Amino acid sequence: MTNDQLYSIKVPAFEGPLDLLLHLIKENKVDIYDIPISLITHQYLEYIEMMKEFNLEIASEFLVMAATLIYIKSRMLLPPDETIEIGEQEDPRAGLVQRLLEHQAYKEASSVLREREEVWVNVFSRPPMNIDEAEIAASEPYLFDVNLFDLMGALKKILSKAPLATIKITRETLTVKDKIAMILDKMESEHTMRFDVLFEEDRTRIQIIVTFLALLEILKLGLVRAYQDREFGTIWIMRHSKDIEV
Repeated sequence: MTNDQLYSIKVPAFEGPLDLLLHLIKENKVDIYDIPISLITHQYLEYIEMMKEFNLEIASEFLVMAATLIYIKSRMLLPPDETIEIGEQEDPRAGLVQRLLEHQAYKEASSVLREREEVWVNVFSRPPMNIDEAEIAASEPYLFDVNLFDLMGALKKILSKAPLATIKITRETLTVKDKIAMILDKMESEHTMRFDVLFEEDRTRIQIIVTFLALLEILKLGLVRAYQDREFGTIWIMRHSKDIEV
């Protein structure tokens, strides 16, 4: 089987290696100033392997960061330089921590601007809602947007219960298009659905992966959106009130 026969999918480019590291730091509830580099490196590489298994397109920046983490980990395993006082020795993680803090600040600033934009759009140009849309808006709690790594983290839990199988993801064995149709059919009758419910009919690892790839395609098309009720909480898949023609 040649590489061009493998099923591949591109994911949104706004989620990079720093986003993945911040996700892992928050998930493990560790201090960003004192990153347990061995743990975070191990989990980061696990996510990279998952992306490879799903044949997701991995930007070179992810591999560069993997090499950086391994390098930092190796430096921290070295004995301290006895010629330098302990308080004056450079922390190998310092450069990475600074990059993460800057990226986190940028993301928070962007989030605030986006929220303000949505507020002003709703004030000045939001068309009147119909009765169904008004009922939905009134019944929904405040929800948090989900990124690719939130979805992959939830998927890891589902895959851990599935039997192991070494099956190549090919155009012949995949039915992503059929899975897309099945998910959209489900969302026709239900405006909101829990992430794990999408995988209830899947019995094998390959079926779970196919369903996940189908969900990513639907999210890319903007037919549905993914939310959490709280950080690292339950993930919900919601259909847009106005369906997009494809």
